[in-house]
Amino acid sequence: MGPGTGAEVPVPEEAPRTGLEVPVPGDPVPEDPGTAPRPSAPGTPPRAPDPQAYIRLLTGTQFAFNIGFYAVLPYLAGHLGEGLGMAGWLVGLVLGLRTFSQQGLFVVGGALTDRYGPRPVVLAGCVLRIAGFCWLAQAGSTATVVGAVLLIGFAAALFSPAVESETARAAVAHERATGAPRAQVLAVFSAAGQAGAFLGPLLGTLLLFLGGGFRAACLAGAVVFVGVLAGHARLMPRRPRAPRVPHTRAVFSREVFANRPFLLLCLAYSTYLVSYNQLYLALPAEVERATGSQGALGALFALSSLLVVTAQLPLTRWSARRIAPRTALVAGLGTVAAGFAAVPLAPDGPAGLLPGATLVVLLTLGQMLLVPAARGLVPDLVDDHRLGLATGALSSVSGLAVLLGSAASGTLLGAPGPVLWTVLAAVPLAGAGVALTLPRAGARAPGH
Repeated sequence: MGPGTGAEVPVPEEAPRTGLEVPVPGDPVPEDPGTAPRPSAPGTPPRAPDPQAYIRLLTGTQFAFNIGFYAVLPYLAGHLGEGLGMAGWLVGLVLGLRTFSQQGLFVVGGALTDRYGPRPVVLAGCVLRIAGFCWLAQAGSTATVVGAVLLIGFAAALFSPAVESETARAAVAHERATGAPRAQVLAVFSAAGQAGAFLGPLLGTLLLFLGGGFRAACLAGAVVFVGVLAGHARLMPRRPRAPRVPHTRAVFSREVFANRPFLLLCLAYSTYLVSYNQLYLALPAEVERATGSQGALGALFALSSLLVVTAQLPLTRWSARRIAPRTALVAGLGTVAAGFAAVPLAPDGPAGLLPGATLVVLLTLGQMLLVPAARGLVPDLVDDHRLGLATGALSSVSGLAVLLGSAASGTLLGAPGPVLWTVLAAVPLAGAGVALTLPRAGARAPGH
């Protein structure tokens, strides 16, 4: 899922280390976020890694991760409701638990990444994701389904903060070295993820069409993550542990959780994630209402991903030059709100899919504006040595909001259309109001 532009944020003369600088004598050994260097002679500082190669590795990681993830997730709600006979509120709760175990626990993965480096955290996340998909393929009761989706979510809570914080760190280094806005690197990362999200539902749809069912989609997702695990065991560089710090400070750092601008960013971003989660809850219900089945769901997810793949980079390039990160965040949330508001107003088009397609297009356009802006602001609001924790916290606050909102929105699925879509539109609109209170150019955390 991908990220602010950074070009409009003043950079201090002595910027925090990104982990990509050339080491100088007397400095501590830097964390190595580049391609795995050749062993150096004892006492010789390691050579500076290639930032471009590391960015390519992280981008390819996001691409493969989303192929496996989206081969399964779009069909989970239908499997729970039709295959296992769960009530609507219970389906919403299970989806919320999955998101909370993922987004809500990002803070754990981020803290572990700060402490141990990205490699062991990424590998552990791959192993747990494989186990979770295999378990979900066999789960037949509410308890086993909940256990499987919690494991799948926690796997991503380890994997994603490591990859996203490293990408943000590399994007800042690239900006300082070349002057190109960091949002461009984050947009490439996001576009690669969406390319994977484009192929994943098509893979899931193909398996369903061939009669393999939901179990086959789960096993295919597990196979993809076996490949991700093997690739990262070979290519992900090792790096020294960070200096030991007290446990309570590592996890509950005041540099992050007492930082008012950062907390406002978390709150605004959480309204986006609550809205985005409706692609897995309200959108399937709308498609089934309009067409009598969820057969067109894969095509709508493919439409969303195709929009990001083709339009993310030009849109980010334009927004990085023309508007401030805060403005991009507000505009993106407003566009998402317009998508929900348009559903009851749009006439049914071919096969009844026009309202759903309108929602997907506007939500995706809003996402392309706001996600690189939000993620690009994080390095300006917290210290570099807490970047993993802050990246995780951004998603954890959002995950808690999704947990609270999913059961409620699942209950609302039976309400009249205008009521449902008005309530859903109000959520990102409130987030846009919160985003308006953010500093225009990003405030610095204390001691930053």
